[in-house]
Amino acid sequence: MALILHIDTSIDIASICLSQNEVILSSAQNENMKDHAAWLQAAIADMIVSCGLSINKLEAVAVTNGPGSYTGLRVGLSTAKGICYALKIPLITIGTLELMAFKAKDYETDLLCPMIDARRMEVFTAIYDKNLYEIEKPHARILDKNSFESILSYKKILFFGNGSEKFKPLIKSKNCLFENIKIAASDMVIIANQYFTKSEFANLAYAQPVYIKDFFNPSSGSTTKL
Repeated sequence: MALILHIDTSIDIASICLSQNEVILSSAQNENMKDHAAWLQAAIADMIVSCGLSINKLEAVAVTNGPGSYTGLRVGLSTAKGICYALKIPLITIGTLELMAFKAKDYETDLLCPMIDARRMEVFTAIYDKNLYEIEKPHARILDKNSFESILSYKKILFFGNGSEKFKPLIKSKNCLFENIKIAASDMVIIANQYFTKSEFANLAYAQPVYIKDFFNPSSGSTTKL
């Protein structure tokens, strides 16, 4: 097992965690979304010092790479890549929806449907079974009263995440369940260690956030989809 730094800036609350041998040594979070960029690097430095460690002891960095907040994803991934480049250590990327499903896997339901708010009535979402197998891959979806109708006719689905609140008033199915489940960097520890053990690392040069939707890059004047 390894000393791993975990970073999640994908949604509204940013968080970091330091773990060794799957044991959480320290964690911290920032609830002001506008301050994530200013908070992140200083918080990492403070946390490592408070644990009596040197950043040179890190063996990997794990980061959520989307979907989620465009700015948050760029902040988290660029910080993670910078540390990995400097220390010559591997980068681990974890899908935000995958992490959310992992957090909810012990709830009583047939399927798991994490939702991330994507403005108006749109969400980033996916569907997983209890073994975290993808039934529907991550995608953007505009919600209405008929959403998931065919699956809800014979399966119980647990909806959760900050995007699920706007779905709740639309749906009346008895197979529709809702829970308030939030993720943090500390929830990444088990998955990140599994990836580390299997050497399932991201390509440091080419790793990019998973935005799903098109976004406009003002520096290049172009629209890109990742």
